[in-house]
Amino acid sequence: LGRMKPVIVVHGGAGRIFKEREEGCRAGVVRAALRGYAVLRQGGSAVDAVEEAVRSMEDDPHFNAGCGSVLNEKGEVEMDAIIMDGKNLDSGAVSAVKCIANPIKLARLVMEKTKHMLLTDHGAHLFAQAMGIPEIPGEKLITERSRERWKKNLEPDSNPEEFQKDLGTVGAVAIDSEGNVACATSTGGLSNKMIGRVGDTACIGSGGYADNHSGATSTTGHGESIMKVVLARLILYHMEQGMSPEVAADTALDYMKTRVGGLGGVIVVNKAGEWAARFSTKQMSWATVKDDNLHYGIYAGEKHIKSVDEALASEREGF
Repeated sequence: LGRMKPVIVVHGGAGRIFKEREEGCRAGVVRAALRGYAVLRQGGSAVDAVEEAVRSMEDDPHFNAGCGSVLNEKGEVEMDAIIMDGKNLDSGAVSAVKCIANPIKLARLVMEKTKHMLLTDHGAHLFAQAMGIPEIPGEKLITERSRERWKKNLEPDSNPEEFQKDLGTVGAVAIDSEGNVACATSTGGLSNKMIGRVGDTACIGSGGYADNHSGATSTTGHGESIMKVVLARLILYHMEQGMSPEVAADTALDYMKTRVGGLGGVIVVNKAGEWAARFSTKQMSWATVKDDNLHYGIYAGEKHIKSVDEALASEREGF
């Protein structure tokens, strides 16, 4: 058996990316893709790679995950995350978690240290304590931008829907040299959401899905719409019917748009290592590394290509 060439694809959320955040989002997805790829290049697993890439974006305040998450109606951060291993369909997820820096780490511990797949709120908190995950004050996760938006959305004539377009859920998919695939997704959810609202991210088949027999995908966009069509699994179904990652992604996104009026974005890798980053929103920040080349973009049709070594060099100098 020839060894697979590893591939990683990441997204920093679909929606509308305001001009002043473009550079930060581009830099953030590129950094995440390079970090995930470094794991793969050293022989690490797809699961390790997607966790590392997502952790990198959780720590980046430009994205709506971890630090920089949007606030619920009470002005608090509640986060959801999922990770899945395509080898045996093992998955772990957490929902409505507070006061931890990296929900994706906790999701992986749920996958590996429990017999369960999803822990929520208080139970997830107790499990994090048991696993020795440091608790951080909730304020540490709140950025000026999130607080401003929360206040704006509280105004009587505000339209939170307008701001929802600037979402920023983060995710990653990968295939490693053994041919195993994995996905990971993490989010702060919807701005000014009801307390206890859980969207698509923590739901297997909606926020992400990975199966070595077909591939892996991570989604972003309007959570309730994604859940209605079980978007991640739908894309893999289309690939099982013989569609390429790109056609499968577009077909599923199109169905979501026509059937329930929902917009979103997806990243996909199939079992042959072919990838796609597609979206029905105005923008989605994404980056991928394959064959030692980095590709990235934000707008439809935009695609920059650099060699990994060149990208790593400019990464060290700071963008």
